[in-house]
Order: sequence, then C-alpha cells, then structure tokens
Amino acid sequence: MKILRASGQKQMPWKNGGGVTIEIAIHPADATVDNFDWRISTATVAQDGAFSVFPDIERTLAVLEGNGIILSVDGVETTLTQVSEPYSFAADAQTSAHLIDGTITDLNIMTRRGAYTHEVKRIVLDNQTAHLNFEEQSFLFVVSGTIKIQHLEGEEILLAKDCASFSAAQKGSVAISGEAVAYLITLKRN
Repeated sequence: MKILRASGQKQMPWKNGGGVTIEIAIHPADATVDNFDWRISTATVAQDGAFSVFPDIERTLAVLEGNGIILSVDGVETTLTQVSEPYSFAADAQTSAHLIDGTITDLNIMTRRGAYTHEVKRIVLDNQTAHLNFEEQSFLFVVSGTIKIQHLEGEEILLAKDCASFSAAQKGSVAISGEAVAYLITLKRN
C-alpha cells in the first residue's frame, strides 16, 4: 500500500485551460493528459462551460463539494450532487456543465479504451468497520472525515483528500474504519 497525501498531489491547468485540476495518480508515471492509460484527479468547476475532450477515454465523475451540476453529455442532461452515484460517460462526447448554485469540486477517473476499464463506488462510514477486497489495482480516496486502514504491517490514517493505492499484487483485504465519505476506484487491465 502506498499513501498519496493531499499535500503531494500535482496542481495543473485543465486540458482546455478553463480551470484547475489536481492530479492524484496517473499511469504511466511520465504520461501527460494526452497519452495516459489511466488518470485519477479532482477539479474545481467555478463556471458553466464545456468539458475538455479526451479522445478514446471513458470517464467517471462524482461531485465532492458544492451544490452540484447539471451535466449535458451529447445533449442528455443528468443532475449530479454529492450524494449521487458516480456517473460514467465517454470523455470524447460533447460534454458541458451548468452549476446548480456555485462552485463545485469533482472527482474524475479516466481510462483509455482497450487498455483499462474502471469501477467507482461511493463508501460512507458512520463510525463502523468495513472490509475492502482487492483483486485489481485499487485506490481509496477520502472526500471528508478520517479513515483508519488496518493491514498486515500495521495501520495508516487517511485524512480528507488523501488517497491509498493498492497494487494488483496485493490481492486480499483490508479493514477500514472511521467516520468518512470516500470512493473506492478499481482499475482493470484489458
């Protein structure tokens, strides 16, 4: 397990220059926003407008902070809020967003078609313990609160915006506990 602390995540402009994104993890490590196999990031959306186009990419979006957005993908509108399930769509579709009431922050997971697929699951812990099973490379991203991860070597504490990375070679399970909202991201190589 590797811990990706919020303080070490890379801030950069959006591909279309319309805002700021924070890169949590990318593969390969030296990839850019034009040639990655997969990428996990957050973004702040402060105004209505078009999303960046990523050819041959599948994308999942979840609202982390703010009152939500109305996402239009090829003319079909979907309302996303902090309690909505993660929403998946083609990143090369014509996509734009209308803010419901002010700035939002979202989580973006993107994978290249033919190379990887991904699944994203929202987890809410209310002072309880849960067990996560890992068969593939996975990430646990904390939105808010604190999560304690117990594993064979001891334990780790994750705070808001921290992320734990589990390699595919670490198949097994870990116990997580605390009071928090998080997302479990699973990447599968095709």
